Formats: sequence, C-alpha cells, structure tokens
Amino acid sequence: MNLEEMLEVTKIYSILGLNSMDDPIITTRPFRNPHHTVTPTSLVGGGKYPKPGEISLANYGILYLDELPEFNKNSLESLRGPLEDRKISISRLNTTITYPCKFMLMASMNPCQCGYYGSKERKCSCTAEQIRKYINRVSGPLLDRIDIHIEVNPIKYSQIEKKHKIETSKEIKTRVNMARKLQTERYKKLNIFSNSELTPQLIEKFCIPTSSGKKILEMAIDKLGLSMRAYHRILKVARTIADLETSEKIEEKHLAEAIQYRSLDRKYWQK
Repeated sequence: MNLEEMLEVTKIYSILGLNSMDDPIITTRPFRNPHHTVTPTSLVGGGKYPKPGEISLANYGILYLDELPEFNKNSLESLRGPLEDRKISISRLNTTITYPCKFMLMASMNPCQCGYYGSKERKCSCTAEQIRKYINRVSGPLLDRIDIHIEVNPIKYSQIEKKHKIETSKEIKTRVNMARKLQTERYKKLNIFSNSELTPQLIEKFCIPTSSGKKILEMAIDKLGLSMRAYHRILKVARTIADLETSEKIEEKHLAEAIQYRSLDRKYWQK
C-alpha cells in the first residue's frame, strides 16, 4: 500500500484495538476471511456504539467469503450498497458514522450441495428444486456486482502429471505492478488508485473501446441482456486487461475476454 492507504487502514484497525504494539502501522493489504455464520452487524459494522465491520477491516484489501451460499442471505444482501458506494454509513439515535470499505470481494461456491451439478465426471445427486434453492441463495443483484465469474473444473491425475510451461508468480507480479503503476499515473489528479474506483462518468473518459470493440460489446449486451452495471464492469475489466498488456487502447480481444467473465450467471442462475 502507499502511505495514504496505510494510514487509512491503520485508523480503522486502531478503533478496535487491533494494531500490534510492536508494529502499529499496517503496511500490508488486509485479508479478511469471516466464517459463514457471521452476522450482518459483524460483516458491515454496527452495534450500540457503531464499530467497523469486516468490510471496513478489509479496506484496500480482500474480503474472502468461502462457501458463499452458506452465508445468511441478509448478510449477503447487506453487501450490495457498500460494494457500490465503497463506504458504509451506520445510523444510531444520536449519531451517524461513516466508515470506508474500498475492498475487493472474492467468493467461492459449489454449483449445488453435493458439488457435482454440471460435472462431466460424476453424477449430481441433487434434485432440480434443491439445485435451484441452493443457487438462489445468492441473489442476481449481488452477483451483478461481482466483476469476474470463473468456473473451475476438476483436474484429472493425468493433467497433474503433465508439465506445462506456465507464467511464474514472479512474472505475474511484475505485470501486475506495472499495471498498477500505469493506473496510479493515469488517475493521480483524481485521488483514486485503480480502475475499480472509476465512476460511470470516468468510465466514459478512460474506457473508450476501439470501433471493432464497440461492435462486439453491443452484440454481447443485446444477446446476453446485461444490465448497465454489468456494461460498466465489463469496460473496467477490459481496461485492466489492456493495462496488463500495457496497451493504451481497449481492443476487441480485451473486451471479448472481459465478456467471457460474465457467463456463469447466465449459465446457472437463468435455469
């Protein structure tokens, strides 16, 4: 984190006394991984004397929710506003306190309770009604606020044994740091640090696709019936993909990849 981010995160942690005496300034990005039994108050903040919740403790870092459908639906729905506003306001009788929550939400889930719905290797033992109820524990509006959806298929032993030339973590880190540097320089006069913080007005300024890219985006919007929110998120993801390739323009291939990351809600939630 840069100095401004460090100080903001440190202030939040100091409210709950979570700073270390030996190292009071938090210098690394937070990673919060609450259990699925977490209450809405613990997740977004609150209490008699309003305190920050997990979303604020994950400020400038990652909030990871494992087994997403197992979380209380009210807890999940309480994330919708903060994901959009990047802040949470808690009102009590005599006061209103606003905490920042500029976090990256990451989540994982199975396609059904047994975990084999859609698998080509094993037969799912769940009924259609059980699958529907399980998937619908995650609402469409919440899913719409998640930029990237990726389906991970089981790996066979033969695939584990094969040795493929892959990009190393060091190489990936170099590309990511370069992309972050590009974004910091691009937005230095706007007091934001990354593409994820772009407002709709700024998206129109900084996320302009090429003419061929506009055509593929128009086809995808019409065919998939995507919302305006999904449209903006596709553009931001495409901008990031272009940055990782140090490309100034958002080309057709960048948009095509970004659109592919919006397919799972149409594959599972439409059934």
